[in-house]
Amino acid sequence: MNRMHRALSSDKLQLFVSLPANDAELAREAVRAGADGLKVHINVDHRASGNRFGPLAEYAETFAEIRSLFEGPLGIVPGGSAEAVQAEEIRALPGMGIDFYSIYAWHLPVYMLKAPGLARTCAVDDRFDLSLLESAAALGIEAIEASIVPGAEYGSPLCLADLLKYRRVAERAKLPVIVPSQRKIGPQDVPALIDCGIKVLLVGAVAVGTTAESIGRSVSLLREAIDKAGG
Repeated sequence: MNRMHRALSSDKLQLFVSLPANDAELAREAVRAGADGLKVHINVDHRASGNRFGPLAEYAETFAEIRSLFEGPLGIVPGGSAEAVQAEEIRALPGMGIDFYSIYAWHLPVYMLKAPGLARTCAVDDRFDLSLLESAAALGIEAIEASIVPGAEYGSPLCLADLLKYRRVAERAKLPVIVPSQRKIGPQDVPALIDCGIKVLLVGAVAVGTTAESIGRSVSLLREAIDKAGG
């Protein structure tokens, strides 16, 4: 069982940080502030942070340093399209201490479903037919990232409609659900997210900013809220 499998089987809400840049200092601050897991990126233009991430070779030393900082799950977005994902990079990831991949379902080449040493998660957006999630587990998917907020609404407050959609994702997939912070999620939202039954709160630039200072401050507050709620 790798680190991601242990996180997904935990009874407590897990707090992951999607780093706005592949930067060890940002990772160090997120871990110091209480993050359970981290996510990095390659081969993708990232909407929320405005950054472009290059190939794996550019970040080998950085990822090694990030991996040395903590014992929790370290995940990766391996590309912004199916064409951008490189098979040789996928094969190299477990040896670099990467525990899971996270990628949109329509960007996930089918050979990745058999990639050894990596927990398999995929994301769905607001256009995705959620009835298809009933087949996800049979194809080896282990968690669903519910990226269901339209891009034009990024940064707005979390609302009941979002919670209902997260619940629908969980009910259809019967798999752990990861909720990314497309809304500006804060400590006040933690109890509702716990009640919603999600497994991982994945916060990124929209919720925690892009500097070490803002990440440290925001992650600390979320960590406190989760611990207080007993999530």
